[in-house]
Amino acid sequence: MAKFKAIVVEKADKSQSISLTEFDEANLMDGDVTVRVNWSTINYKDGLAVTGKAPVVRRFPMIPGIDFAGEVETSTNPNWKPGDKVILNGWGTGETHLGAYGLKSRVKGQWLVRLPAGMSERDAMAIGTAGYTAMLAVMALERHGLKPGDGPVLVTGAVGGVGSVAIALLAKLGFTVIASTGRSEEADYLQVAGRCRDHRPCRA
Repeated sequence: MAKFKAIVVEKADKSQSISLTEFDEANLMDGDVTVRVNWSTINYKDGLAVTGKAPVVRRFPMIPGIDFAGEVETSTNPNWKPGDKVILNGWGTGETHLGAYGLKSRVKGQWLVRLPAGMSERDAMAIGTAGYTAMLAVMALERHGLKPGDGPVLVTGAVGGVGSVAIALLAKLGFTVIASTGRSEEADYLQVAGRCRDHRPCRA
């Protein structure tokens, strides 16, 4: 089995330690698809896992990283074959299952989605879990019948990853967006993020 570079969090007395090290592929967790990880993101939860400022990591050692885009190396799952480009968001990776901050990850095939045609792995991770979460929220609003003419939509935590993408999505769909943040210095950024289809700014 090959070794690969990975960021590994270890338990250290009442705290934890972190290092860039060689990780043995034989120590990857159970799964039916092994992916070569090419891109990932740094989410808020990843920051907590790496710094140890919150009990995000629930098993040790742990490779943090809650999402990735990469290429299937080996698979016994009928839905995936070597060379397939895939994306993973969540599923406990970086918390209870070895995550994305290594050059390889072994996961369950049902956790993966296919990289959309025409989208690069880098672009997929530029959107990342934050964008995925924002889109799920917008789809939920639409599923419950909300339409642009029904009134403005309030987005809290607007400067964060989820909030920023939610503003852009809602504005693109024609909603009037009210962006709420405690960081008044980011008002200009929020105005740009919320440009509507007719270039009217959102309210920040």
